[in-house]
Amino acid sequence: MAKIVDIINKAETTHSLTKEEIVDLLRCNEYDQQLFLAADRVRSQYVGDQVHLRGLIEFSNVCQQNCFYCGLRKENTKVKRYRLSPDTIVDLAGKAKSYNYKTVVLQSGESQSYTVTEMQYIISSIKALGLAITLSLGEKNRDEYQIYREAGADRYLLRIETTNPQIYKELHPGMSFENRVRCLLDLKELGYELGTGCLVGLPNQTMECLADDILFFKTLDADMIGLGPFIPNADTPLAQEKGGTFTTSIKVMAITRLLLPEANIPATTAMETLNKNGRIIALQSGANVVMPNVTEGEYRKMYMLYPGKICVNDTPKHCIGCITGKIQGIGRHVSTEFGFRKSKKLTNILQEYAEKDRNM
Repeated sequence: MAKIVDIINKAETTHSLTKEEIVDLLRCNEYDQQLFLAADRVRSQYVGDQVHLRGLIEFSNVCQQNCFYCGLRKENTKVKRYRLSPDTIVDLAGKAKSYNYKTVVLQSGESQSYTVTEMQYIISSIKALGLAITLSLGEKNRDEYQIYREAGADRYLLRIETTNPQIYKELHPGMSFENRVRCLLDLKELGYELGTGCLVGLPNQTMECLADDILFFKTLDADMIGLGPFIPNADTPLAQEKGGTFTTSIKVMAITRLLLPEANIPATTAMETLNKNGRIIALQSGANVVMPNVTEGEYRKMYMLYPGKICVNDTPKHCIGCITGKIQGIGRHVSTEFGFRKSKKLTNILQEYAEKDRNM
C-alpha cells in the first residue's frame, strides 16, 4: 500500500501527521518494519546512539487510588505494603551513583505516606550527590510540585494513561481527567522536564483513541513519553481483559518518536514482559532510555503493578551489567551525560549539571 509508505515518509521528514494518518499506520501491519526503521533513523538523527540509564527506586507501594488496571490499587488486599525510610532512599540513590547512573527515578504509589518535609529532605539529599532526579509520585497540588522543584527535582513523570475522558473515568474511580491534565500543565509551567505516556490495549480503547494520545503528547510537547502494553493483573477488576499487544505498543512508540523527534522515550520493562527481547526491539524502534531497577531485596517483588514483571530476582549490579551488555550488543553505548532533552534551553540548573559533567 503506497499510501502507508507515503505516510511513514511524511512522518520522518515533517514530524507531523493527521489523526487519520496515525490510525492508518496503526491499523496496517504490512509495513511495520519500515515504520520501525524510520523511527530508528529519526532517533539516531535527533538524540544520537547513546542510551540514557535512569536508576529506578520504587520506594513505596502504598497507594490511595483505585485504578482498575493497577496491582497497587488501594483495595487490593493481597499486596504486602511497604514504605522505605528517607535515609534508605538516599542510600539507594548513593549506590545508584556508584554504578555510574546519572539520574534516579523516585517512584511510589500515590499516597500521603511521606510528608512534604520528608520529600524535601530526600530530594535535596540526593541532589547533593550530583544526580538528576525524576519524580513519579502521582497527582499533587501546584504548591507541592513547586516545593519539590525548588528542592532539586528536575523531571516529573505523570502518565495520562488515556486521553479519552470516558475511558479515563471508567478506569479511575474518584479521580478526574481534568485534574490530571491540570497537574501536567502545572508541572510544565514550573519548569520540570515533563514526562507522560499511555497504556496500550485498555478496555474499549480504539486505534482512534491511541492516535489522540499521540497527538496529545505532541500538543503538550512532552519531554519524555513512557509507553507500554496494558497487562491484566489477576488481583484487579480487569483480570479477565485481553490486554495490549507487544506489536501495537511498539508501533505507538515508533510513531511517537517520529512526531516528537527530540523527546526521551524509554524502552519500558513491560515491553519485555511480553517479549523476551522487548527492550532491545524498542531501542531499535525509536527508544533511547532504559530504567533499570536499583531497588534492593524483597521490595522488587512487592512493587507488582502487573504480573510477570522482569528482573524481580536480580540485584542492581546484575541489572546494569545485563542491560549494558545488551545495549553494546546492538552497537549503541551507555550515555555518560545526564540526558536532558537536547532542544531545551539550558537553565541555571542544567548549566550546573553540564559543568559537573565536564569536570568528572
